[in-house]
Formats: sequence, C-alpha cells, structure tokens
Amino acid sequence: MSFDSLGIHISIFYIRYYGLILMAGALIAAFTAETLARRRHLDTEIVWDVFLWVVIGAVVGARIWHILTPPLSMQEMNPPITTFWYLTHPFDAINLTKGGLGLPGALIGGALTLWIYVRRKKLSFGVWGDIAVPGIALGLAFGRLGNFVNHELYGLPSNLPWAIYIPPEARLPQYATVARYHPLFLYESLLNIINFGILLWLGEKYRDHLKAGDLILMFFMNYGIIRFGLEFLRIDPSLVYGMDINQVLAAVVALAAAGGLLWRHGFGDWVKSRRPVKAVS
Repeated sequence: MSFDSLGIHISIFYIRYYGLILMAGALIAAFTAETLARRRHLDTEIVWDVFLWVVIGAVVGARIWHILTPPLSMQEMNPPITTFWYLTHPFDAINLTKGGLGLPGALIGGALTLWIYVRRKKLSFGVWGDIAVPGIALGLAFGRLGNFVNHELYGLPSNLPWAIYIPPEARLPQYATVARYHPLFLYESLLNIINFGILLWLGEKYRDHLKAGDLILMFFMNYGIIRFGLEFLRIDPSLVYGMDINQVLAAVVALAAAGGLLWRHGFGDWVKSRRPVKAVS
C-alpha cells in the first residue's frame, strides 16, 4: 500500500481521497436524516433503505450534468471535450476520471430518485424531503472539501489573507503565473453550513407552522442564492450559448422556490380572494 497527494494505492486499486470525502459527506447526510426522522417518530429504516439508491441517482445525475455542461477549460482543450465528444466516446462518458461531476445534476438525480422511492412506498415526498435537506446541506459542506484535495473549484486570483496556493499543474493556462486564488469551494462549504443551520432551526422552531415540503423549497432557495453569487468568482464556468448555465439555473431555482414559499403561505390565498366571483344564474 502506498499514498500520494490524490489517493491510496492498494495493489491494483486506486482509491481517491476525493471519492472518500464525497462518500463521507453522503453518510453525514444520511445520519443527519436518521436523527431528524427519529425526532419525528418516523421509521428510520427508510433512510437507509433509500440511501444507496439516492447516492446512485445523484452520481448518475451529476455525471449527466457534467456531460451536458462541460466547463470552459475542457471545451478549449485540443481536442475539445464537449457534449458531442462524450456522446461519440461513450467509454469516456462513463469514466469518472475523464472530467468530473456536476453538483446541480447530483441534486436533480438524488431528488428524482427519492421521489420515485417514496411514490412506490406510498410515502410523502414533502415529509421525507424535509427530513433529508438539512443533512444534504451539511453533506455538501463536507463534500466540497474534496475540491481542495483535487486543487479545483478555486475562484479568481486573490491577495486576501485566506487565499489559497494552487500548484502550477492545476492552474488554467491564462493564469499560469498566478499562485493564489479565492477558495471558492471553502466559501460554498461555509455557506452550506449556514444553510444547514437555517433549515435545522426552522424545522425545529416552526415545525407546527410549516407545510410538508417547505424545507425543500427553503433549501433550494438558499442554495440557489449561494450558487448564483459564487459563480461571479468562478474562473472556469460551464457555458451554454455563452451563458453560465449553472448561474442561470441557480437564479431560476432560487426564484421558483421563493415563489413557491410565498404562494403556499398566504400569497396564493390572496390571489384567489381577488378573483371575481361568478354570479350564479
């Protein structure tokens, strides 16, 4: 057995630290969900029954999202690694060492898997989604630390005291002579911890006032705001027709979630009350 900066060599196997950190983040999310389910006097076995399926769904969704939205640095390689490249090189498409994973796709894939599971079990997606999202926020906070190990997801060049050093081999060509950058992954990690705290506090303090599914909407609103803001610091965006697709999606999700919360808590009733009443003849 031997070690290097990215992983552990065990015979013919190579275990990446990044993968271990992601799995630890997933387990943190599951244990948090188990704790919250127990507090609500729900069957905690459901958490572990669906855990593996959600992880698989999240990985598949994350890979599909990366294939559909490769970052700009990959599109500018020679040859360019684009969606068309992946579609014509199917072995590269399923090889997770070729490229990476897209977090928006992970959230979509995981949510869809959970929805399918609870539908088959005749459970409430709102209830179990509310139980899941605080742990997901905390798991994301831990999982983002894997980007530090890989020397990725750093932001614009920075001279701030907390700026991090990026080795030359991990720098983008246009920043080859720049050594220190914003730790974008750390910003997202800390903000996800705040998101976790907000969701946990709301879920405990206002449990009797919240509707099933409110915490899901709150999670996506908060995360959408987080991701939208941090994309301004990103130097390797995923561009689709010249737009940062991750930032656009984050804005749409945040606005949709905020609108959903407003509609569920008064605004929808107010709109209905303003509609003219049809006379009965």
